[in-house]
Amino acid sequence: MSSFPPIFRFRKKSLARGTVLALGSMALAFRLSGFPEVHGSAWLVLPLLVACFATFETARCLEKRWSFYHGAVLLLVYVDLMVLLMVSFFLLAPYSKFFF
Repeated sequence: MSSFPPIFRFRKKSLARGTVLALGSMALAFRLSGFPEVHGSAWLVLPLLVACFATFETARCLEKRWSFYHGAVLLLVYVDLMVLLMVSFFLLAPYSKFFF
């Protein structure tokens, strides 16, 4: 057996890993974009990739049959998609004249 906690075993499904990665990438995107005065930064690609991986990790936990657990995981997938949308907004909005 491995001495690592389950959150660090990437072959196992982990809801906590997906959620922590998504929220961490959101916090990093806020920090890198200079919110509320959003400015462009190529470093925002990293939180976008981490958020994509977090969404994949959360979606891996979905079950085939519906249950309350499946519903909760589906809500977390929607949260991850909102994080993806916000990070991509921070990445692309400074280059558009429509928003600023």
